[in-house]
Amino acid sequence: MPETSPIALAFSGGLDTSFCVPYLKEETGREVMTVTVDTGGFTAEEKGQIAARSADLGAAGHRLVDARADLWDRVLQYLVKGNVLRGGVYPLCVGPERVVQAEALADAARALGATAVAHGSTGAGNDQIRFDTALRLLADRGDEGALEILTPIRSLSLSREASTDYLRERGFPVEAKTTEYSVNRGLWGTTIGGKETHDTDGVLPEAAWPDTISPKDAPDDGRQLTIRFEQGVPVAIDGESLDPVALVETLNREGAEHGVGRGIHVGDTILGIKGRIAFEAPGALTLIAAHRELEKLVLTQLQLVQKAGLGDLYGRLVHEGLFFDPICRDLEAFLDSTQRRVTGDVHVEWFKGAIHVQGATSLHSLFDAGVARYGEDNALWSGRDAEGFAQIYGLQARLAARAGT
Repeated sequence: MPETSPIALAFSGGLDTSFCVPYLKEETGREVMTVTVDTGGFTAEEKGQIAARSADLGAAGHRLVDARADLWDRVLQYLVKGNVLRGGVYPLCVGPERVVQAEALADAARALGATAVAHGSTGAGNDQIRFDTALRLLADRGDEGALEILTPIRSLSLSREASTDYLRERGFPVEAKTTEYSVNRGLWGTTIGGKETHDTDGVLPEAAWPDTISPKDAPDDGRQLTIRFEQGVPVAIDGESLDPVALVETLNREGAEHGVGRGIHVGDTILGIKGRIAFEAPGALTLIAAHRELEKLVLTQLQLVQKAGLGDLYGRLVHEGLFFDPICRDLEAFLDSTQRRVTGDVHVEWFKGAIHVQGATSLHSLFDAGVARYGEDNALWSGRDAEGFAQIYGLQARLAARAGT
């Protein structure tokens, strides 16, 4: 007998997921239920437009899940605690979202009585691996049985132009900019892919940046702000207490007005090819820069060394779709332990696209000017002590040089 249960489709309202609605209906004869998981970046108006788009495309129903707080609690706080920047520049705007989106999609599918889920990932990028890996693992939980995973864009090897033609032939409008660029807005930032990012040195035109003002047009007086952290978690801006989601959204909105957060990242995809993406992430980049400076003030040298490596590993696992591996829980426990004294205020300046960390204060500071000043007198050792230390420091390197190694 043919399958009659509905298909739960991860739906953003963009080109690829819009294609999936009529295509899945036509090819399978089954109802399609769209599921939008809000991981940030949507206005109230846009959420309404997504629901209307779903209905216009012929979906049998639409469900909106607010997962912003879950995204922060589950993943983003650890990207801050780990100072995670892939390749030293990219704050992982997309990978963390897929963790909570996949889980919410699987939960919605069960609630809707669906035996299949679908997503609009292509066959070239990271998202297909992130979704498939998470959905297969999540489907193994409980006794409901496996969820079939449908991926029309990947299965058909469709270009954005082909998806556009398919929709327009059926009377569904598609904006030209949707075909040119793939834009993913989220709480942790926005990614922009297409055209110039397909080359190694392409430069995006101003019109391609969706939210940030051009740095050269940013206010001449810049903006000074103070961010308060408590045990590694940002809790206030300029003395105003905010929950983490509201705090990040505030930094994104106000930072965009100063042109901060823009970047382009070249990196290795999960499948082994090189990829290039542009991004806007005012909140993420500001918080990581501020948090890193506070940590340098309150943590020991060995803590900082170990955190750098393990934070990078955590970010790699999240980015590459392995968030559900138990090692991530181990790394989160380590990162939480390191944050016990990461409490204090960090002073930041935004100026024409740049983020300048101007200083930090903390009751847990290891910077004790009453004990020692760099390059000046101190109370912990004498000049003779330092002379003796200098005599033996690097001794093995000297011996190796004498031995001709």
